[in-house]
Amino acid sequence: MKAITFILALGLAGSAWAKLPAPSEEAKAKAAEAAAKTAHAGKVDAFKLCKSIDRVAAHVQKTNKAKMGKPVDTPACVDPGPYVPKT
Repeated sequence: MKAITFILALGLAGSAWAKLPAPSEEAKAKAAEAAAKTAHAGKVDAFKLCKSIDRVAAHVQKTNKAKMGKPVDTPACVDPGPYVPKT
């Protein structure tokens, strides 16, 4: 029984070392496009977060002027614009 289990384990371990075929040019292009879309989505999310932080800071400055000190200068939010696929 132990021998059968050992042989099955060796067979499964050997299949884990098998190599996948290299991706085609089309698959590489799709992966690059997906990576570009993901990067742009991250920039858009950061822009939206920056704008919401600005709105909250403006509200706090407006409602708590007596308690707050001088506002801290922060860099302006940069709009990444619409996604444009590279051709």
